Amino acid sequence: MPMSLDDLRRRIDEIDEAILDLLLKRARVASEVGGLKEASDAPVYAPEREAQLLRRLTDRDLAPLDREAVEAVFGEVISVCRGLQRLPAIAFLGPEHTFTHLAARKRFGSRARFAPAASIADVFDAVQRGGADFGVVPIENSTEGVVGLTLDCLLETPLRICAEIYVQINHYLAAGGALADIAQVQSHPQVLAQCRRWLRENLPGVDQVVAASSGAAAEIAAADPSIAAICTRQAAEAQGLTVLADRIEDLADNRTRFFVVGNIDVAPTGRDKTSLVFTTPHRAGALYKALGAFAENVINLTLIESRPARGRLWEYVFFVDFEGHRLDPEPSAALQRLADFCPLLKTLGSYPADPA
Repeated sequence: MPMSLDDLRRRIDEIDEAILDLLLKRARVASEVGGLKEASDAPVYAPEREAQLLRRLTDRDLAPLDREAVEAVFGEVISVCRGLQRLPAIAFLGPEHTFTHLAARKRFGSRARFAPAASIADVFDAVQRGGADFGVVPIENSTEGVVGLTLDCLLETPLRICAEIYVQINHYLAAGGALADIAQVQSHPQVLAQCRRWLRENLPGVDQVVAASSGAAAEIAAADPSIAAICTRQAAEAQGLTVLADRIEDLADNRTRFFVVGNIDVAPTGRDKTSLVFTTPHRAGALYKALGAFAENVINLTLIESRPARGRLWEYVFFVDFEGHRLDPEPSAALQRLADFCPLLKTLGSYPADPA
């Protein structure tokens, strides 16, 4: 005989009580872990441990839930328990309610001290100076490519990549007035580029003005009903704007990858990536020879990007991501060969691979 609605609700109440009892037990153990970390001066955030925990929980049939739902729930549990040890300070490319802010919250949950920074360089500076434990910065978008300023800061500072975060990007046109009253659209240049076709078809002739960020554009739009912002839904809500059009990005599968940067080395997890930068001798075939180190060790490259070498005209540095941890046998062999050949070789970090 099927259970009645009241019976089902009583069953949910019983399950909730059991969940709370287990959460309290977990919190007490996490507090003990925090004491041991404090005694050994270990960082409060352990990317490899958290990645392995979430993979263990999601590598199974989760119906009727899915991986993202389970990660969201347990990510917040981890955040709360981490906060019992110490609230980490997280610098991010601000202001609030930008996609970088969403990425930071996705990784660190609600129990962290989030500090917006005006530029990518300021994020790195905050972590270097000790004003933040970690920083979150964008590295590449599936539509517009790599963020060069992040690559430059990784090359020029001692900070290391500790984790990566993928965020689905959906853009919203928001304003204080009606669509017919819009005389100007503002947003970050990459956001405007990702909505190029929609703007051409729906707001032809309307001025497009670059803002420092999508969050800053929302603040400007809140003060002038003739200005619309392309921003996150959270930014529109925070500024009291009306969403006039949703999901206006030109490509539906529009994702941005972010890096968590800090001063820690991350241990292998079995599913990792490594990022590095190198230069080659200025002669024919040098890049081919350098890439051969990866091919010979059967290492899959996931990104290769060149940037002009600062102060050296017509010379370039190469940024590479590959699958594997620098301490794994094959990557270790490839790195040794590169070290023997490349004038500059800098490993930027090995970190858990985030499901894209």
